[in-house]
Amino acid sequence: MSDARDNADICLDPDLDLKEEDILEAMRAIPGYLDITPGDFKEIYRLAFQHALKRLNRDVRAAEIMTKDVVTVNPDTPVAEVALAMGRRGISGLPVADAENKVVGMISEKDFLSRMDVKEPQNFMSLVANCLKTKGCVALPIKTALAKDMMSSPAITVLPETPVRTIAALMTARGINRVAVTDPEGRLLGLVSRGDIVKATRGRELSC
Repeated sequence: MSDARDNADICLDPDLDLKEEDILEAMRAIPGYLDITPGDFKEIYRLAFQHALKRLNRDVRAAEIMTKDVVTVNPDTPVAEVALAMGRRGISGLPVADAENKVVGMISEKDFLSRMDVKEPQNFMSLVANCLKTKGCVALPIKTALAKDMMSSPAITVLPETPVRTIAALMTARGINRVAVTDPEGRLLGLVSRGDIVKATRGRELSC
């Protein structure tokens, strides 16, 4: 016969429509006398779940949600190869790491667009519009550039134990979409993007 401990891993739903009979049965299953009404029991259940959910969200760290399979380039990588690497992986930015795998910068689509003199709004159609207005490709001025010429540096990085809430606030304050996760010496361990944070937050909201 199972007891309450066997059900400790069951996911609880704060919006579950608990019936009074369910609550009474649960209260009867608890040994001893409970000086509490079914309504109080139901409210405690909801509040306890909500507090637990907030605690779980607060405790999530960068190491738990970061992408470990990260595409990187070195400072001397030609920008054509950088663009190719981003296009093949369908990503909008990547870290620049030196020979010791230390993050020295970050390159994003915004870096490309700004150096091709694409003004606001900085998006693909703006690039097309600029190409149509000029006699040549707007990318020609950066054709011979290297990653170190394009990257944003120093890179904004976080440690594996950095709370996700801190990372989200950092992204908002700096207007960036990703941060590199490094060890204390600056060596790359992973990458956290806005998408990673959204997925982690949804996961916490939908499960326990």
